[in-house]
Amino acid sequence: MVSFRGFIAIDIEPFSILKNFQQDIKKTGANVKLVEPENVHITLKFIGDTPEEQIDEICEIISSTVAEIKPFEIRLKGAGVFPNESYLKVIWVGMSPVDTISTISKILDEKLASLGFEKEKKNFSPHLTIGRVRSAQNKDELIKVIEKYKEITFKTFQVSSIKLKKSQLTPKGPIYSNLKEISL
Repeated sequence: MVSFRGFIAIDIEPFSILKNFQQDIKKTGANVKLVEPENVHITLKFIGDTPEEQIDEICEIISSTVAEIKPFEIRLKGAGVFPNESYLKVIWVGMSPVDTISTISKILDEKLASLGFEKEKKNFSPHLTIGRVRSAQNKDELIKVIEKYKEITFKTFQVSSIKLKKSQLTPKGPIYSNLKEISL
């Protein structure tokens, strides 16, 4: 049985202020693995190792979940870290409003459980992962940069589709490809 490492996401086109944020992070000398600008996305549901034979069923679930949802606007605003500033693991950009995205994620989680996918244990927190912190090296400088972007509005954009994506892990980082795009 052939399988793929999958997730359901909203793609974000690369944009200049995000690239500036990432450049400022690089300048700190912190040990951070930045997400390539073309790979930035909002994960709605990570599904992990998935048999290819389930692609059609997954796409039917995505389609039924967003059938009544019209394209909507999202504002990317603010930066922060998970889990907290004492223990940095993920650098993120936030967004608002989150109700439509949160609803889509919750329904996908419920419906995909019927195909055997594990339900999320944590509450959904919509965000863009910008980088993963590998060590505490230059942590104070990194926190200063994140503080600088804490209240910044990065971009407003229209969400018009949801994608089923495949992730191939390589030594240089993941390679994402679109398996299916479902328009709103």
